[in-house]
Formats: sequence, C-alpha cells, structure tokens
Amino acid sequence: MITERVIDELNKKLSGKIKNLFRKNDRRLYVDIDKKDIVESARILYQEFKARFSIATGLDTFKGIEILYHFSLDRQGGIFISLRVLIEDKNNPEIESLSGLFKASEWIEREIYEMLGVNFKGHPELKRLLLADDWPEGKYPLRKDFVSEKGLPENE
Repeated sequence: MITERVIDELNKKLSGKIKNLFRKNDRRLYVDIDKKDIVESARILYQEFKARFSIATGLDTFKGIEILYHFSLDRQGGIFISLRVLIEDKNNPEIESLSGLFKASEWIEREIYEMLGVNFKGHPELKRLLLADDWPEGKYPLRKDFVSEKGLPENE
C-alpha cells in the first residue's frame, strides 16, 4: 500500500521536478515530469528508492507522444511508480535514453523508437528490433496517423 511516507519522500527527492502526482489506487502512483528531468528522476528512483525498472510504455496521444517509465518498489510490497513524460513535438520526438542507468531499458527504447518514432538520445544501438528490414522509413505503426498499405488507418 502506498504510504504517505513514500509520497513525502517522492515530493522531497524529486522536488521541483514533479508537475503532477496522481494516486490511482493503493499500489499505483503516477508522477508527471518534464522530459528534461527523466534521467535524474529515474536515477533517484533506482538508486535512492531502490526501485526496480520494470518496463516503459509509449503511446500516441492527441497532446503528443507519452512515455511511461514503470518502477516497482519491491521492498514495499510491489508498489508501482510510473514516471510519465509527454513529448509534445511529434515531428521530432526525442528524449534522453535511460540506458546509461540500466541496460534493461535498451530493448524497450528500441521498440518505442521503431513503433512510435521516438529518438532516445545517447542510446548505444538505436536500431530496429521488431519490424522487417525493408519497413518504410518514417512509418510508425503505433502512431495515430499511421496508414496501412490499403489506405486505411491500421486500427479500422
């Protein structure tokens, strides 16, 4: 269960970085931060809170590309803290890579790169992971504006 102590510590350690903090339920907390603060915020969760990086997810929203970095506080009963970052510039979506903090982020950053077109600056090997080698450059299958070869949005 998320305690007030965890929230107080987050507010203290991420002071000035938190744009919004939302408790979804007893085990899930969302923390909105600016993209410039992602590496430092992830470092604080990883090193100071001893949180385990679980995965990142990316999605195309009407406001921009949103990336959620999910961390688990295993020692506190599996509380999940998700750092949420909105990248507003869909024409040039980029953010610092977390691969310098933990190698585990490399593959998911590659997946988000090829599916949503996000450039992870500082990634050691940002290349395709899932799509065919002949997949057209600049076509991102999880983007809202993606059109299939049939001329229809892929989700129709």
